[in-house]
Amino acid sequence: MLYALCTDCQHKWRLTLDRPLPKGGAGSYVACSSCGAKRAIAHAELPDLFIGHLDCDAFYASIEKRDRPELIDQPVIIGGGHRGVVSTCCYVARKYGVRSAMPAFKARELCPDAVFLPPDMKKYQREGYRVRDMMRALTPDIEPLSIDEAFLDLSNAHDMHGKSPAECLVELQASVRQEIGITVSVGLSYNKFLAKIASDLNKPFGFSIIGAAEAVNFLADKPVRMMWGVGPAMERKLHDDGITTIGQLQERDIHALQGRYGSIGKRLYYFSRGEDNRRVEQSTERKSLSSETTFNEDVAGLDELTAITTRLTARVASDLARKEIAGHTVVLKLKSSDFKTRTRNMRLTYPTLREDVILDTALTLLKKEIDGTKYRLLGVGVTDLFAADQADPVDLFAETAAVIATDNATTEDETPDLRKTIELPRPTAEQLRESLTRRYRLHKKKIVRQHRFRF
Repeated sequence: MLYALCTDCQHKWRLTLDRPLPKGGAGSYVACSSCGAKRAIAHAELPDLFIGHLDCDAFYASIEKRDRPELIDQPVIIGGGHRGVVSTCCYVARKYGVRSAMPAFKARELCPDAVFLPPDMKKYQREGYRVRDMMRALTPDIEPLSIDEAFLDLSNAHDMHGKSPAECLVELQASVRQEIGITVSVGLSYNKFLAKIASDLNKPFGFSIIGAAEAVNFLADKPVRMMWGVGPAMERKLHDDGITTIGQLQERDIHALQGRYGSIGKRLYYFSRGEDNRRVEQSTERKSLSSETTFNEDVAGLDELTAITTRLTARVASDLARKEIAGHTVVLKLKSSDFKTRTRNMRLTYPTLREDVILDTALTLLKKEIDGTKYRLLGVGVTDLFAADQADPVDLFAETAAVIATDNATTEDETPDLRKTIELPRPTAEQLRESLTRRYRLHKKKIVRQHRFRF
C-alpha cells in the first residue's frame, strides 16, 4: 500500500501497485487519479517523513528570466565578464556543458550564443528572503545553507497546520512558483543527508522522496562524490583505495574506515547506510567574511597588488563594522594565471575590526607571495569571528607607560633630584577579571546544539 499526493492539484489517495516503483519510489512519479497529471508522488512512508530540503532552480538565472521574458528560451549565464567565472547558469546553458564556477572563456567556447548578465546580488538577496519568509510561515525550524536553499524540520506540521509535511511542501512549492515566479525543487526524507540528495533527483521543479526502506539500496550504486563532505581530494583518496561507489563503503567496517580516513571515516560509514543524526539548526553562525576581485589582466607587481588589497580591506572592514563582528584570523587568497589557488592566513593576538590592522597583516602575507607569479584574482577576508565588543582591547600597559612618560618629563627649572615619585594606578576588579578570563573566553569551545554521530 502506497500513499500518493499530486504536486499539481494536491489530491491525495491510497495506491496499490502490482509492481514496485523504480528505485523504490525515490525520484519517481505516478499519474494522478484526479487531474491526470503525471507528477504525483507515491511512497509507503509519505505521511511519516518530515525533513525537507528546498533548493531554488538556477536561482540567479531564473530571476533574470522572470524579469526579462524575452530570454525565456535563451541560454543565460550569470557572471563571467572578461576574466571571471560563471556564478550560475540556466538549464538551457547546462545542456551545452556550462557549469557553475567554470571560467568564463570556457563557457563561451561551449555556448557561444549564451547571454551573459552581470549579477545583481541585491535583487537576488531580496527574492531569496521572500522565499525564506514563505518557509518560515510553515515552520520556525529552518537551516539556511545559502541564499537559495535551506533545510526544514516539519515534524510539527500536523499540530501547526493540520497537514502532513509532504502536503505543506507541495503547497510551498506551488506558492513560490505563483507568487515569486520561479521554480524550486524539494527533497523529503527522514534526515538531512538524504533530503538534500532527493532534492537533486528531478530538477527542475522536482519533488522526490527517499524513505528508510530503500535508502541503503538506493545509495549502493551512487558515486562516493555524492556524499556530503567528499570533495575532489577525498574522492581521489577513496578511488586510490578502490572505493568508487557508496555500496563499497557499506561493506567496510567502521574501525577500518576510521583508521584509514580519521573522523570522516565514521561519517562515511553512517552516511553510506543512510544514517544522519544531525538536527536542523534554526540559526547558523557566519564563519568568515571576505571580498575578492578578478583582474582584467594578470598582475604581478607589488604596488598594484597592494592598491587592490587596500581597496578590498576597506570593504571588509566596512562590512565588519556594519555587522558588528570582528575577525581573529586574516586570510589572503590568490589565484594565479594557471588557476592554481594560494591561501595564506595569519592569526592575530586578538579579534579585530580595524582596517589598518587587517591591511598590515594582509600586506605581510602578500609580500611573501611576490615571486614573479602573475595573479588573476586576489581576495582578503577574516575568519574565527567574534562579537565586536570582544575586539581591539585597550592596551592598559601602553596607557600607563604614556602617563609615566608624561609625568616624568622634566622642565628647564626641574632637576633630576626633584622628580616626582610616580605611583602606578591599581587595576580595578573589572580589569583584573578581564585580564584573567579573556584568553579563556576567546578560546573556549562554543556549544553546538547538534547530535553527534553514533560511535
